[in-house]
Amino acid sequence: MTTQAAYTLIGDLVGSRQLADRAGAQRRLGEVLTEVTGQLGPLQPLEPTVGDELQGAFAGLADATLATLLVRLALLPEVDVRCGIGYGEVTMHDATRRPLLQDGPGWWAARDALDAIGSRQRTWYAGPGAGCVNAFLVCRDALVERLNERAWRMLRMALLGETQQRIAEVEGVSKSAVSQQFSRGITAVRDAQVLFASEE
Repeated sequence: MTTQAAYTLIGDLVGSRQLADRAGAQRRLGEVLTEVTGQLGPLQPLEPTVGDELQGAFAGLADATLATLLVRLALLPEVDVRCGIGYGEVTMHDATRRPLLQDGPGWWAARDALDAIGSRQRTWYAGPGAGCVNAFLVCRDALVERLNERAWRMLRMALLGETQQRIAEVEGVSKSAVSQQFSRGITAVRDAQVLFASEE
């Protein structure tokens, strides 16, 4: 049995019971969680748990918030996801089980954050400095809501460090078209995430 402090993440698929292809959505969720785990290297891999839920744990809050956005952007528009992030000690009882057998205040905080999410919000945090963190998350999520499907793809690439030129090549559009999308919110979300990480 081991115990350590972590930024924990619990999420679920929005409106999953109404999805026409729940099995397909769950398969896609598993693929995306594996991708984001590889990109961010969390303390505990992101993985599906019971039903339509997911969980993971991070050493830093910035990576935890980034993970929620990367997962969401990869799943939209077919399905949306909401995530609660918490902070506290996590006790691992059995690391050989999947999902892992664990509990502790870190997980309770993440569950509280998930339960606190309203109908329009997609990310919430329960832990030290929650007021400032949630102000950031409210603004970030509102900007993401205003973007279209192509912009979601562009934002995900931007968050992963791709240049506008590379994004234009992937999307098959001009660099000017990409620049226009960046001016409509992509730059703001990317830069806000970078600035948030720089404060850790």
